[in-house]
This record gives sequence, C-alpha cells and structure tokens, in this order.
Amino acid sequence: MINKIVRSMAEAMAGIKDGSTVFIGGFGAVGQPNALIDGLIEQGAKDLTVVANNAGTGRVGLARLMELGRVRRIVCSYPRSTGSVVFEELFRAGKIELELVPQGTLAERMRAAAAGIGAFFTPTGFGTKLAAGKETREIQGRMQVLEYALKGDVALIEAWQADRWGNLTYRLSGRNFNPVMAMAAELTIVQAQHIVELGEIDPEVVVTPGIFVNRVIHVPYGDPPI
Repeated sequence: MINKIVRSMAEAMAGIKDGSTVFIGGFGAVGQPNALIDGLIEQGAKDLTVVANNAGTGRVGLARLMELGRVRRIVCSYPRSTGSVVFEELFRAGKIELELVPQGTLAERMRAAAAGIGAFFTPTGFGTKLAAGKETREIQGRMQVLEYALKGDVALIEAWQADRWGNLTYRLSGRNFNPVMAMAAELTIVQAQHIVELGEIDPEVVVTPGIFVNRVIHVPYGDPPI
C-alpha cells in the first residue's frame, strides 16, 4: 500500500546531506514551508545551496537557517526585501554567496530540469550584468541568453491538501513556486495543511501528482475564513 505520509519531522527530514541543493517554496511568506525549514534546522545539514524566491525575513525560518551558518550559497530573485536583515549582514561580511536570477528565469530553469531540458535561451537579462560570461545568440531577430536547468537534491514545499499517495492541491497564491519545485527535485518533502482520504481530491484539481512527491507531513494551519 502506497502511503507517503510520515508521522514525525525527523522522519520527514531523514537523509538530507551536507552540501545539498535545497529548494524552498513560497513567495515571501505565502506558501512557505516554515515547519519544514525549522525541521531542517533541527536536522543539522550544512553547507547548503538554497534556491528560493527571496532570502528570508526577520530572524526566523530561512533567515534563521542562514544566520546559523548553514547556507553557503543562495539562488534567488529578491535577496533584499523588507526585513532581510540576516542576508544583508552575511553578504556584507562575505559569509554567503549570491546568484541573482530573474524570477521568470528562475521558475523556467526549474521547469526545464523537471522536463529533462538541459538549457534554454531567453531574452531576459541580455545586455545587463546578469548576462556577463553567459553564451548569447540572436534568435528570430532578438538577442537571447543561455540559461541552464536547475535541479534540486531536496524540495521543501507547502500544500493545502494531500492524500496518502502524495497528490497535492494548493490554495490561491500559495501555489507559486511550490509545484515546479516539487517536479525538479530528487526528494520532495511536503507540509500539508489538510490530509484527506484517497479519492477525495478530484483528479481535475490535482496540481502536483503524487509521482513527484516522496514524503508528506501534516502541519495544520486551520481553515480559511469564510
């Protein structure tokens, strides 16, 4: 019987290695798997490359993971945002590396990895410092930049509903980077707000099929306001 639901955070985090590339879903705080980030902090993996939309806020969650010295490199679109104090401190001190990637390019690099596409050309970034050292080519009269697929060792994502096969739905903007990250990592770990019985999720509304999911842990936040 297929059952991807785990009963403890330790079980969810098992096997994450030092030096891993870890995808962290969310757009700012929306759809961010905060419980899984705390679990990763407790688990102890270090020398990580983190791929996320932003570089954390305050001194909790992703920011805390960085503050503890566990992140060697971050790949993101918005390293500086309201409350990104930890990243700024570490970057100024030369204690963390940054790869800045335009948001659409970041999503497409992960989607390409999920689809088995090694690289693609995009006009985004051409003529800017982001294209420095990268191959460029004129395609259909427009200059484009070669970008390589981005694959993760681990994806930590947040979902609205999950069943024991790992089929997932998302709620509103909580969908964001979570589905593409789930598809582009070797090990996908999900915190789900609701666990439902097999068959309760209409196949037409499944966003992430269970084939892309390895582990699910129930982290209830409560129902949305009516």
